[in-house]
Amino acid sequence: MSVVAEFSVRSDDFALCHSLAEAPHMVVEIEQVVATMEDKVMPYFWVSGGDHAEFEEAFQNDGSVTDVARIDRVDDAILYRAEWTKNVETIVYAYVELGATIMEAVGRDRYWELRMRFDDREALSKFEDYCEENGISFELNQLQEQEQPMASAQYDLTTKQRETLVTALEEGYYEVPQGISMSELADDMGVSQQALSKRFHAAHRNLITSTLTFTHPDDQ
Repeated sequence: MSVVAEFSVRSDDFALCHSLAEAPHMVVEIEQVVATMEDKVMPYFWVSGGDHAEFEEAFQNDGSVTDVARIDRVDDAILYRAEWTKNVETIVYAYVELGATIMEAVGRDRYWELRMRFDDREALSKFEDYCEENGISFELNQLQEQEQPMASAQYDLTTKQRETLVTALEEGYYEVPQGISMSELADDMGVSQQALSKRFHAAHRNLITSTLTFTHPDDQ
C-alpha cells in the first residue's frame, strides 16, 4: 500500500538554498519534475512574492541548479525550468531510484515543505536511510496510508467528501443558476441538509488547505 509523507527539510539540505537566502521573501513552488532520457532531473517551478531580479541574480551563484530558463509569467509569479545538479542527490535518488512521486514542494527562506508519495513503507524506509547516511536531516510532519483513490488522498478528502463534491458538480449545484438546490441534493444523496452542509464545509476546507496553502514550521 502506498504512503504519502509530508516533511520539512532545511533549504541548505535540499535545493535553491542560496537563492532563497538572498531573497527570503520569495516563495518557490515546484509544479512538475521531469526525468529525461539522459538521466537528468528537470524541475519546473513557480516563483512569487518579491523582487524577481534579486532572485534571478542569486541563481547565478546557486550550486543546486543550472540552465535556468523563464517559461511563463502570470501576474507576479514566474514559471522557470531548470536542471538540478548533483547537489540535490537526495530528491533525485527518491524520484529516479525509488520511484517516489513529488506531490507538492514549497520553499521559502530556510525551509522546504515536501509532500511525496512512496510505493510502500519499505520505499519510504529506504529514503529515510539514504538521508541519514548522507547527513540530511528532515522532520516528518505527517504520514498517511493511501487507502482511498489517488485524487482523494492527494487532496485530503474522505471518500464521502469526494463523492459529495463530484455528485454536486455532476448535478449542476455549482452552476449559475444552480441546476439543483442543496435540499434537493441532500434528498438525492439520502442525507439531511444539515449533514450535507457539514460535509461540504469539511470537503471545501480540506480541498483549499491541500491545494492553496502549505503550513510552514514558523507558522505553527
